[in-house]
Amino acid sequence: MSDTPTIAIGIDIGGTGIKGAIVNTETGELLSDRIKIATPEGGKPKDVIDTVEQLLIQLKDAPKDAPIGIDFPAVVQQGRTMSAANVSKKWIGLEAEKLFEDNLKRDITFVNDADAAGYAEVRFGAAKGKNGLIIMTTLGTGIGTAIIYNGVLIPNAELGHIQIEGGDYEKKASYAAKERDELSWTHWAARLQTYYSELENLLWPDLFIVGGGVSKSYEEFLPKISIRTPLVPATLRNNAGILGAASLAVQPKVLVNVNQLVGEPTPK
Repeated sequence: MSDTPTIAIGIDIGGTGIKGAIVNTETGELLSDRIKIATPEGGKPKDVIDTVEQLLIQLKDAPKDAPIGIDFPAVVQQGRTMSAANVSKKWIGLEAEKLFEDNLKRDITFVNDADAAGYAEVRFGAAKGKNGLIIMTTLGTGIGTAIIYNGVLIPNAELGHIQIEGGDYEKKASYAAKERDELSWTHWAARLQTYYSELENLLWPDLFIVGGGVSKSYEEFLPKISIRTPLVPATLRNNAGILGAASLAVQPKVLVNVNQLVGEPTPK
């Protein structure tokens, strides 16, 4: 039998809300209600950490030793937040993982939000049971991305910032750009066609997963995009970040390292 725990807490920090639940990481089932607390105005570090602490108090039925995974809207490099989306710029360069651990008095696993959502879709959602190179894209204020290869997460892919037509293409192809420019589904799909074709030609993935709130309306735009790679909507919606963060907390070794990519044994 495996000594790996199957119950963990997943916490998904966003610009408007902080959500959390107790998760069975074997099945992807929520073992508690999903609790949501508004993100404090300004999204400053201390305020966000205090809110996470309040949320954990409400998840009182979790085992006291349950691993905790937290995802955050930033590039996360060795526990440090190197960017900040829709939260205070005071996060940039902060040793955020250590700050959470010092305040919560618990070890945590701290990851990028798109990485958590993408990993969850591979474990429990649209790509369950599929291998190869899978790219998750979330169409929202920008374009968040995650890369998973044969179940191994390659963290901090910022493919929304790929340069097409002289700039970050998320500024033209995100859902926010559709709203800003008052694009029809057809005209927006044409921009997405350009985006996904470029990613396809650079990376040759086996599957694209399309997430973000607009994925609920996938029938309006996905059939208008014609590429080689299968393009499917995400299925986990608001639970993706929670499920992914919790799952990475019990299996942090799925974060990629060079040895895994080149097929050499991971050092003990």
